[in-house]
Amino acid sequence: MRCPIVSVLALLALAGPAAAEPASLVYLNGTPSPVFFNDGDSFRVLSGKYAGTKARLAGYNTLESFGPVHQWGDWAAKELYVVAKLATLNAQRGTWRCESDLKTDTYGRILWWCPDLAADQVRRGFAHAMSVDQSPARPELVEAQQEAITHRRGIWAHGVPEYVLTSLHSNDEQPGDDASYNRLVSTADGHSKKWEHKNIYQECDLLCWPEMTPSEEAATLKELGLTGPASEYDDARLHRLLAHYIKDRTVGPLEPEEGLKEDADRAPLESALAAFMAREPKRACMVHADFRRRFGSAKAVCLK
Repeated sequence: MRCPIVSVLALLALAGPAAAEPASLVYLNGTPSPVFFNDGDSFRVLSGKYAGTKARLAGYNTLESFGPVHQWGDWAAKELYVVAKLATLNAQRGTWRCESDLKTDTYGRILWWCPDLAADQVRRGFAHAMSVDQSPARPELVEAQQEAITHRRGIWAHGVPEYVLTSLHSNDEQPGDDASYNRLVSTADGHSKKWEHKNIYQECDLLCWPEMTPSEEAATLKELGLTGPASEYDDARLHRLLAHYIKDRTVGPLEPEEGLKEDADRAPLESALAAFMAREPKRACMVHADFRRRFGSAKAVCLK
């Protein structure tokens, strides 16, 4: 539901003259409260009964808005980053009603159910339906998502992966843990599953599901007709070029010794990379960045 003028005035009164962030009006268990949406599925309460608490909204998930980290289908990462920002704006511009038993998630955020906001985000293609376990997401949100997919709205405009990769966790994040997992969310019914691993990720690593090793990627590129100088590259170099192509849809900067100086030399590489993406339309990818390197002056270079 859209925010009427009277709601804006009430919001300004609640937020007070010292409010430093753009406030949106949300009714929390019936209490009108000014909040700041930092992305499309979470907010911080600025004042009032729940002042200072952080919220994670249940039932759906929006893409990460701290940088261009998601990719699938014919999207480039920077394009999906724009959609993530639109999800934030959509939440900020509305007046919503939310309910909660005040239970929190693992990050200490209160879990709120905001039915109108959830349905609006999902129906516009700004979000996908999600359950945090193997049970399906709420049926009304799955139905809204199928409508968005049918009409190619928002994140579904250039392809639909089997799973959306929503989070990455390097195995060194929690010292002492035997294994870590990345979260995958089904686009069919919104259930979550764990991609378990024992890998330590480097900053700006690109991870994709279904998982392929660099040697498997290289073999696939050659199977798809890779010829010329690039066909002699080792697996690691082809993996780097493929990762750049997945994120930006360009071959990317080439080292002088790679010898691709003429269009005739570059063409077979570009053709093979494009063929790879056409062959793997349901492959979802995400860039890894430590949570301490996602904002401010310390932001990872791949997020800028």
